[in-house]
Amino acid sequence: MVKAVILFFAGLVLICLGGDRLVDAAVAIARKLGIPQIVVGATIVSLGTTLPEILVSTTAAFDGSAAIAAGNAFGSIICNTALIAGLTQTIRPSKKVEFSSLAWRSIFFFGALIVMNVVGYVTGAFGRPLGIGLLLLFILYAYMNVIRSSSEGSEEDGDEDYSAVSVPKQLLILVVCAAFLFVGANLLVDNGILIAEALGVPERVIAVTFIALGTSLPELMTSVMSLIKGYGNVGLGNVLGANILNMLLVIGIPAVIQGIPLERSVVAVDMPLAGLVMGILFIPILIRKKSSRAQGIILLGIYAAYCVMSFIS
Repeated sequence: MVKAVILFFAGLVLICLGGDRLVDAAVAIARKLGIPQIVVGATIVSLGTTLPEILVSTTAAFDGSAAIAAGNAFGSIICNTALIAGLTQTIRPSKKVEFSSLAWRSIFFFGALIVMNVVGYVTGAFGRPLGIGLLLLFILYAYMNVIRSSSEGSEEDGDEDYSAVSVPKQLLILVVCAAFLFVGANLLVDNGILIAEALGVPERVIAVTFIALGTSLPELMTSVMSLIKGYGNVGLGNVLGANILNMLLVIGIPAVIQGIPLERSVVAVDMPLAGLVMGILFIPILIRKKSSRAQGIILLGIYAAYCVMSFIS
């Protein structure tokens, strides 16, 4: 038991280190090649911070632990929104947001979530056809980011000089960080299951709390650093982009591999709650063009209640 706990937290450390440096390397390469900032944030940074969830869910799918694959995805969305965005908006609410860039991504998120809710409720599983559809939506999402980059990339940060960046060096860092993430994900899944069995806690509870929080550490670090540097909207955009990728890839890839049977609690609690917290965060922002501290406090309260209820139930 002690060994499992130590290895579990070792996995968290590897994910944290790997995710943080992977994002830095990806951004450096993108800026060196002249890719617009909005594309970097919504695709490369979000993909980098979502890689732990992708690896954990894919590993869990191969191991036959579908509850972790589904619970990790929606648990991460809830954690990203209610805990991470809730914390940053409580500390420093966003006073001005990019409406157009947030609006179409919000519509994309809720559209995909509604389809997944319907499929999950009717069939009780995410089968291979849905998985293929989600991966196709990811291609569409990436394409939309590219074609809209000219209109959304008007506020480039030209203060940083990337002329001295070595692309081969950054690519090597990407490979090393990906290895860290892979090893960390395996440690997290394997020992998370052992801890759950030893404590008599269902896999879903471990997935939507400890594992979801652990794999969301890159998003937490990105949001906190953005807040410290005075770019809170970067963290807000990263949360939205990461949540989209959580649905399209973290669910899509395992669903294509072997399908994901859903527990009743995932369909009845986790999926609707993911939509609720995203609505609390983004609907007022899209209406008022800014957020409020009250939104952050409400989201933090919801996350606390969610964790408590997960363990009690």
